[in-house]
Amino acid sequence: MSETKSVNKKGHNTELKGGLKSRHLTMMSIAGVIGAALFVGSGKTIAMAGPAVILAYIGGGILVILAMRMLGEMAVAQPDTGSFSTYADRAIGRWAGFTIGWLYWYFWALLMGWEAFVAGTILNSWFPMIPIWGFALIVTIALIIVNFMNVRSYGEFEFWFALIKVVAIVIFIIIGCLAIVHLWPWGTTGGISHLTSTGGFMPNGGQAVIVALLGVMFAFLGAEIVTVAAAESANPSKEIIKTTKSVVWRICLFYVGSIFIVVALVPWNDPRLGDPTWGSYRVTLDALGIPYTGFIVNFIVLTSVCSCFNSALYTASRMLFSLSKRGDAHKVMQITGNKTGTPWVGVLISSFFAFVAIFFAAFHLMDVYDVLMQATGTIALLVYLVVACSQLRMRRKLEAEGKEIKLKVWFFPWLTYAVIVFIIGAFIVMVYEGTYFYEVVYTLLLAAVIVTMGIVAQIFGIGTKDKAKQ
Repeated sequence: MSETKSVNKKGHNTELKGGLKSRHLTMMSIAGVIGAALFVGSGKTIAMAGPAVILAYIGGGILVILAMRMLGEMAVAQPDTGSFSTYADRAIGRWAGFTIGWLYWYFWALLMGWEAFVAGTILNSWFPMIPIWGFALIVTIALIIVNFMNVRSYGEFEFWFALIKVVAIVIFIIIGCLAIVHLWPWGTTGGISHLTSTGGFMPNGGQAVIVALLGVMFAFLGAEIVTVAAAESANPSKEIIKTTKSVVWRICLFYVGSIFIVVALVPWNDPRLGDPTWGSYRVTLDALGIPYTGFIVNFIVLTSVCSCFNSALYTASRMLFSLSKRGDAHKVMQITGNKTGTPWVGVLISSFFAFVAIFFAAFHLMDVYDVLMQATGTIALLVYLVVACSQLRMRRKLEAEGKEIKLKVWFFPWLTYAVIVFIIGAFIVMVYEGTYFYEVVYTLLLAAVIVTMGIVAQIFGIGTKDKAKQ
């Protein structure tokens, strides 16, 4: 945690004040992953791959488990609020940490704008007298204020936000299991007949399952937030080991369990699954005969998008803080509040795209924002690729230095190599197949621009002088 104890010579406070508890970290890592992509967006993925979408979620879950294990290994040895960006800097080179740090910030900063728009849309459907952009503005300002508070207060907000989502998913899984074993007394569905009916288990072939993996990985990104937040806890190494071992399994259970219930109880080609006004949860609950499904699911989604916005703003501001500390962002981004220890400048800058989305919503230009979002389509896979490459070099470096490694990746280095090969293969398939061609190309083009900036900064030492003066 040495990074968080630096003080700016100009009199500005640049110290993060810890205060996150174990339960905060656990819920934060869950909260960052479980959002509208599960409750609504998963319907589109199911419509693409059919019941075999379960394999995509299982594959994505395994990849997350391995990536989190790799990240956990490095984070336990060297806890840092920059997480994988810092480790890429140390293991691969400054350009790598610069690139993945800014790509990651871009992902969460853009996602906040989308989450604010979704929240505004839901609230507008309940109270149409206020426009969507008005509600989006209210949500954005409210959550910025939350992130201006000390980190413990933020952790409490996120804990309760996440708890609502977790309880909702658990109830959904229980009701779904009762329906599968024919113990649910209402509705017109039950059993697992839809797993193999209407074209079979894999109606669109194995290629569709592989392509669906991109949508799955987009949904899973967020589990790594725990390694960012752990640097602001009392015992980072202990908390990282604990949450790394438990959270990934809970996430996989929530996702894989939920999706299994949906494809078992609802025909994969139900047109409502691909309709964003319905989504997988609402279609399933409607089939089970539960009244007011629209309001119930919208309330859960509203809670989810507010939670994701909250955790996204936290994560983006901390990534800016870390980039600034390493000289990869302007030094103003590491300024923190004297009493709260919150990087309030980073919070404000990270909320920029939320206000852009509000502007687009006010002038009905959200289609333009969708184009910006396409450039985040494969950032999740890039993050995991960088994590694997960093861990491969960091492990050997730590072993050469004779340092104790408390949390190790299994079957090193073969599992690490397998993850690298798998991710590269996934990129090739996605480009060749064409469904996510623009997402892959736009993301890689953005990455190429940032890589160039990072290489230039590394060659000419841009930012290193400011870092040395701190």
